[in-house]
Amino acid sequence: MARRSMLMAWFATVMLLIGTNPAYAGGHPAASRAASADVVPEQRIVAHRNAGKDADVPVSVGIPFPPGVLRDPRLLRILDEKGEEVPAAVRTTLLWYAKDGSVRAVRAQFHAHLDGDTQTFYFAFGKPRQRDLPGWSYASGLVPDVQGMKVAAALATLSPAWLCQSRVAGPQVPASPNEPYANYVATQFQWARPLPVDDSTAWLFDRPSTLFKAYVRTGRFDYLQAADLSYHFYMKHIRRDGLAMSPFCAGGWTYNDKPCDVKYVYVEPILLALALTGDDSEHDLQTVDKMMTLWENGGWGNRPGPYTSPSQHFTERMTGLGLLETVSAYELTGDRRYLLRIDDRIGWLYEHQRNNPDGLGNDGSWRNSWRLHEDDSWDPSKDVRGNSPWMSENIVDGLWHAWLVTGDARIPSMITAFGRYLEQYGWIKPDLLHYEHDWRNPCSGPDGQIAWYWSSSHADVKALSHIEDSDGWYSDAHTVELALPVAAAYYFEQDPKQSAALKHRLDALQSSYNVECAKSADPLRRFNWNNRGTGVVAWLIRQPPGSGAAVSSGSARP
Repeated sequence: MARRSMLMAWFATVMLLIGTNPAYAGGHPAASRAASADVVPEQRIVAHRNAGKDADVPVSVGIPFPPGVLRDPRLLRILDEKGEEVPAAVRTTLLWYAKDGSVRAVRAQFHAHLDGDTQTFYFAFGKPRQRDLPGWSYASGLVPDVQGMKVAAALATLSPAWLCQSRVAGPQVPASPNEPYANYVATQFQWARPLPVDDSTAWLFDRPSTLFKAYVRTGRFDYLQAADLSYHFYMKHIRRDGLAMSPFCAGGWTYNDKPCDVKYVYVEPILLALALTGDDSEHDLQTVDKMMTLWENGGWGNRPGPYTSPSQHFTERMTGLGLLETVSAYELTGDRRYLLRIDDRIGWLYEHQRNNPDGLGNDGSWRNSWRLHEDDSWDPSKDVRGNSPWMSENIVDGLWHAWLVTGDARIPSMITAFGRYLEQYGWIKPDLLHYEHDWRNPCSGPDGQIAWYWSSSHADVKALSHIEDSDGWYSDAHTVELALPVAAAYYFEQDPKQSAALKHRLDALQSSYNVECAKSADPLRRFNWNNRGTGVVAWLIRQPPGSGAAVSSGSARP
């Protein structure tokens, strides 16, 4: 109740400020004054021409809501620029299953007349809708586009202020003008925007979700347009028939001719597309079930489970993505089977970190075998027990989203432990960077930060340098995403000395946002690995250090 009261007070304050400020009254203040209280800039909808040439187009838009704000879609109206209600169809698409069961997103449908390329509307909530419109299937509003796909004739954008406040992608803050990280993403987008139809690996680490999240912080239409097109392309190649197990691999992604490779199986873009565009045309519960069953069966690999032996194959990427997609499946469907699987996966990581079967103790990482990590043969005499810092970002991303859903008390301690490990063992110390072994890309400058490609609390520098020489040149291409584990640890860390070290590291990481570094498009999937989970860093670093620990002990999660 306290959370709902706070949110409603925020909205009331915004509406009061708008209603009393003549700057928002438009060209005819006397005529529009009566309706101006309902025309709130943060609740603006801009319909954009996306494909086709018709002037009159059907518009479907996803409108996400924070927990507790909307419980009845009949209380949502669509308004024109003058504040007059227009006929609309509104239905609930997502609920806050992990919170209070309130509406998480609706799909609103109405008609726009695009004399140019855009038309502006607003949404308002709290009063019953008076002008209902018969709804239509999302698919019926699609028109032919590239690669044999169909896309919406119009896409509608919302303001970044509303999108961030809605928590549709977790807690976020709108990108500020000239924000270094936002500029970095915008520079990368110049080469990442074209649909990568000739490189299947450009979809690894979830291209559609990465683009949807870039849109959430900025409200940019070109980000949404690229996300939507990528989503349709991605889902077009999900196998729908057969069994969700090898060698059939229903639920797998077929474009790379490796449908059993589950690291390409993503549910999060389904969740985001439904919330942000209202698109329910590309999925059904059976498809989601097959995708998640394939994850449970391990595709062409082993079934996921606890880490019980030093000779067991393990990658941080596969483990983190598996957790993240399981969380997304629960948020999408509310199916408690997925909630139980989340608990299992958290438990496996918790035990792995604290009771590693190699007997070398708890150093805060999810220590495993370098040789097996790289698909080499198991040979303990030649092995390097350690951890991939950049791949572990996937684990932290999964844990962060799992904590937002479950509040599991094991998660903050795991994240802070890894943050301490990363600070002590993950970063290459400046005195090791010299002419022959300065593994950094010069673009980030003399203060550029770089983590070991393979780190260890037990191996010596010679062994780690040998790996860096063979596999880790320019591994600072992964520095951007490492801001997430550092910032998440800062959010939960209660020790002042550790917090200060993490803050110092976050300040130093600003060099990685150099736009010269962002111009590198090798490989194309870099756009995804850098940015899928990194947007939340801007929110995390604005919170007091250790404030997440207080939330974990009883306050409402963000």
